[in-house]
Amino acid sequence: MADNLRALEDWAGALLNRLEPKARRQLCQSIARDLRRSQQQRIRAQRNPDGTPYAPRKKQLRAKSGRIRQRKMFTKLSQAKHLKTQATANGLSVEFVGRTARIARVHQRGLRDTAIKGGPEIQYPRRELLGLTADDLDLIRSCLLDHLT
Repeated sequence: MADNLRALEDWAGALLNRLEPKARRQLCQSIARDLRRSQQQRIRAQRNPDGTPYAPRKKQLRAKSGRIRQRKMFTKLSQAKHLKTQATANGLSVEFVGRTARIARVHQRGLRDTAIKGGPEIQYPRRELLGLTADDLDLIRSCLLDHLT
């Protein structure tokens, strides 16, 4: 994956240096919006960037009726108010902000954290919320080509 990204960066770098900073920023904004949309769809589909499904939630030991629901994970994290884009003439980013960034980091890296304040620490399985797929790289290439032609 890193080799593909490096090759894309080398290929596009020379072409992007010919553009004015304003045009580069506009291009980065459109790519960032498309990437955020792609990430949101993948999170809603409960898939890692490599196409494997997320590790399922653990069953609760003592489930009170109606309190704990076994529904899809990260439904609210995929909303645009939590998943922000940032674009400049030199680059772009798609990232989580605020409290959701901490939740996303724990799941992205498979860290230990408490589910509730004062509760026991839990080892979370790794669920990659953000990452580039082969389709995302194709999307970036097509946006670059569309903008340059």
